[in-house]
Amino acid sequence: MDGDCRTETQRHDGAAAGSMGGLAGQKICLAASAGGHLVELLKVAGPCIGPGTFAVTTAEMVRDAFAGKVETYVVGECNRQHPLRVLRVVLRCLGILLRERPDVIVSTGAAVGCILCVLGKLLGARVVWLDSITNVYRPSLSGRLVQPFADLFLVQWPELARGRRRMEYAGAVV
Repeated sequence: MDGDCRTETQRHDGAAAGSMGGLAGQKICLAASAGGHLVELLKVAGPCIGPGTFAVTTAEMVRDAFAGKVETYVVGECNRQHPLRVLRVVLRCLGILLRERPDVIVSTGAAVGCILCVLGKLLGARVVWLDSITNVYRPSLSGRLVQPFADLFLVQWPELARGRRRMEYAGAVV
């Protein structure tokens, strides 16, 4: 995972240099919580940011990470210990998805990414999930919830992908 927008196949055979798996011209939602999740997302998707890309995150200060390159929505923090916050974030995410109608959602987690991926899949978007490098022995809770909905589920440890269906190892981000 070297920050190149093309897939591994495209790098080797010289096929179209579209963004992230040949997604040029499609509407892409980048979703990550503030902190490490966002750092990983920017390392993977940063070079692919362009027209048709928007971001959803959890903290106002994160807007600067996208340097005004994309529309950035802030939905607030939530976790399973605060169900009312989760409900508020779910409603905000649903509103954004209905307004923006992304073709693809790319997320590194955590809760906001999980929510957007599940809702987005139900609305017809393709889902790419990159589980955090800190998850060495098993996928994150958000990742385990998203996995049945993910079109591509990437882990950053080869051992984590071995023997598991629908999980792929393509290298580490950090």
